[in-house]
Amino acid sequence: MTRMICATLLTLSISLTLRVSAQEKALSYSTLDFPDAATTTAWGINSLGEIVGSYVDAAGQTHGFVRRDAVYKSIDFPGAAYTEARGINASGDIVGAYRMAGEPVIGFHGFRLTRQGQFAKIDFPGHINTIAVRLLADGSIVGCYHDTDGMGTMHGMTLVSDVFTGFDRATTMHTGGTPGGGKIVGFFTEITSTRRLHGYVLEGGAFTPFDVPDSLQTSAQDVNRSGAIAGFYEAPAGAFHGFVREGDRYTTLDAPGAKITRAQGIDDRGDVVGVFVDAAGKTHGFEATR
Repeated sequence: MTRMICATLLTLSISLTLRVSAQEKALSYSTLDFPDAATTTAWGINSLGEIVGSYVDAAGQTHGFVRRDAVYKSIDFPGAAYTEARGINASGDIVGAYRMAGEPVIGFHGFRLTRQGQFAKIDFPGHINTIAVRLLADGSIVGCYHDTDGMGTMHGMTLVSDVFTGFDRATTMHTGGTPGGGKIVGFFTEITSTRRLHGYVLEGGAFTPFDVPDSLQTSAQDVNRSGAIAGFYEAPAGAFHGFVREGDRYTTLDAPGAKITRAQGIDDRGDVVGVFVDAAGKTHGFEATR
C-alpha cells in the first residue's frame, strides 16, 4: 500500500470524552479484489456504490481502478508508470494521482477523469508533487502538495473553480470534505521522533485535532455529507483498525479475519470502503454496507 504521510507540530492536548463502540452488527462486509491482482486497495466510494482504488499487478506495477455494477475497469493516466484512483463523486468523475516513468518518488501529479473518459492533469503551481484525493459534490477537489519529502513539505490543498489554495499548516493532507468544503478532514503527524498521526477537522477557519480514544495514532480519511468521518487508528496492542466517527461516537471496523483494517472512504449512506490484510498477509479491498 502506498502511504502518503503528512505531519505538523501538535502544541495542544485535547481531553476527549468520546467512547469507542463495538463493531456494528448491521455492517455487511465484502472483499474487493481486482481480477488477478497481487494486491487491491479501495480508496473511495460514491452514493451510487461505485468504488475506486488501486491494484498491483503480477509484474509489480500499480494501476487505478473503478468498480461499477460489480465490473472492474483499470485506470491508467496516459503514459504513466504508476496510477492511483482516490475519489469518485456522484457524477462518476474520478480524481487521483500518477507518476511518469523516471520521475522521483516525490513526483506525483494529480488527475481528474470524467465519466466519459477524458483526463485532465492537476499540478499545484510551483510545487513538484500534487495528490488529488477527493472530488466533492460541487466539483471542488481536496488533497495535498509537497516538494522535497513526503512529510515536512506537505500541505493540504483545495482546488475550487481552477483556483488552488494551500493550507498554511505544514505536513497536513486534506482527505475529504462536505459539499462546498464547509468541513474538511485530514491527517497530520507530529514533528517529533514518534511521528504520531492525528486526525483533524477544519471548519470555519478552526483547526481541531482529534484522536480515537486510547489510540496510539489516528488518521481521518474521508467525511460524508452528514459529517460522519471514516479513517483508521492504531490500538495500544499495535494493530490497526478502521473507524467511523459520528458526532461523539466512534465505531470500530474490522474486516472478518483481518490482521489490519483501514477504512479509507465513506459515502452519504454510511457505507465504507478500505483495505485489509488477511491472516496470510495478502492485501485486499473491502466494502462494508449497512
